[in-house]
Formats: sequence, structure tokens, C-alpha cells
Amino acid sequence: MKGKCLCGNIEVEMADHNEVGLCHCSMCRRWAGGPMFAVHGGSDVSFTGETPARYKSSDWAERGFCQNCGTHLFYYLLPANEYMLPAGLFQDQEFSLLSEIFIEEKPEYYEFRNETDKLTGQQVFEHFAPKA
Repeated sequence: MKGKCLCGNIEVEMADHNEVGLCHCSMCRRWAGGPMFAVHGGSDVSFTGETPARYKSSDWAERGFCQNCGTHLFYYLLPANEYMLPAGLFQDQEFSLLSEIFIEEKPEYYEFRNETDKLTGQQVFEHFAPKA
């Protein structure tokens, strides 16, 4: 599937996906203005046109955006070599909301009616932590 930023200077392409998950962590909410509706792209994601700007938002992740229009392009999980991309980039794709993470950080002022799998931040870290 293909998507692009607001100005069209950066296009993104990845395999088709129809599942989307939400991240309620405080960083995603600050970055996106609400929960991040994320599509898991894995490591096989390509960007064409301008090169996305990268911001190292933690020891384990980078966030990418268009330097021209500011569109959020990805959350990149360094240890897993995995991209999560905002669902809004893919305007022609239909998605099903299946999961929510960092559920303990979700503010009380919104609620989704979908039945989803819900994970705490600790459960997410345990899932992605390197195995000894």
C-alpha cells in the first residue's frame, strides 16, 4: 500500500495491512495530538522523494516526519527494526482497530467502543525486551 505526507514530498510504501492499533502513551499523544493510530509495517518500508527527518525520542525509538509540511511519517522501534506508521497516511486503505497499548496512560476524556486487546506499557516492554 502507498501513502504520502500532506505536501506530497515524501511517499511511503509497504505491504498491504488492514489492522491498526492505538498507542495511548504520553509521547504519542503529545506527538499526534491524540492516540497514535499505528499500522505495523515491519522492516520492509520504503520512502521515496525527500528524506524523512528523524528525531530520536528515546533510547529505543526514532520518530520521523516531513521537514517541509511536518506530517508524522513513522515511529521506528530500534531493537526490533520495525516501523509503525500513522494510519492517516493511507487514505484509501480500510482498517480494523484491534489493539491498544499503554492503556494505563489513556486519559479519561475519550473512549473507543471497539472491542480490542489492551496492553499496559510494562506488557509492551516485556514483549519487546531482548531475551537473555
